Amino acid sequence: MQPSARERAEPLWFLFRGDRLLMLDGEAARVPRASAPEDLGLQALFRWEVGALNGSRCWAGEVSPEAEAPEGMAFRDLRGIFALVDEEFFGVAGRAKQIVAWHATHRYCGRCGGRTERAAGEMAMRCTRCGMLHYPRVSPAVIVRVRRGDRVLLARSPGFPPGLYSVLAGFVEPGESIEETIGRELREEVGIEVANLRYFGSQPWPFPNSLMIAFTADYAGGELAPEPGEIEAAAWYAPPDLPQLPPRVSIAWRLIDDFVWKAGP
Repeated sequence: MQPSARERAEPLWFLFRGDRLLMLDGEAARVPRASAPEDLGLQALFRWEVGALNGSRCWAGEVSPEAEAPEGMAFRDLRGIFALVDEEFFGVAGRAKQIVAWHATHRYCGRCGGRTERAAGEMAMRCTRCGMLHYPRVSPAVIVRVRRGDRVLLARSPGFPPGLYSVLAGFVEPGESIEETIGRELREEVGIEVANLRYFGSQPWPFPNSLMIAFTADYAGGELAPEPGEIEAAAWYAPPDLPQLPPRVSIAWRLIDDFVWKAGP
């Protein structure tokens, strides 16, 4: 059911207790509407406007670790609602999560230890002692789909849900280009070489504060040798034999879905 004009006048609140988002009970993924968190019986330690969703303004907020969810609501792990949300909702929720986490870890200056305050007119915290500005940090990460003929490389890490496989990904290290990161990650994690890198797309990813930069590539040599402790299993899969895949809201799923369509019947 679409919200009424009166309801849309009240913003949507993405309120976090630690890493957990306040959501309404029910099968659909929804966050509460209110003029302010205080109307929900909650005290926001921090709040920041984070855009709009379906015509409604959206705010991020942080509540204390002791805060109790109002009746009919619960604090839920954002990872646990993948299957319930669309990309637009996930985008706003992810942005809210990252901004709340940034504020929580930048109450004090990393250079001199002074207290910080919000800087006027920009997304930054200013140190009240030395004046240094602290902006939200985004960590670039690559995610790559490797094709070998009519098969795609999928792997699982120890932290994945049981049975789930995905394409490989890793963070860019200081001094690396994206191309160098892709080559290093694939050699380290599964022992192969690739060629013909092609940009596919990107997606903000709030676990923790990443920008996933997606590429496709072709297999160019080497035997699969999963890195102990990092990769539990890795194999080449044809479209009819794909294992459990990441949620549709992720760019990992879009990379694999694109392979299936191009592979054809």
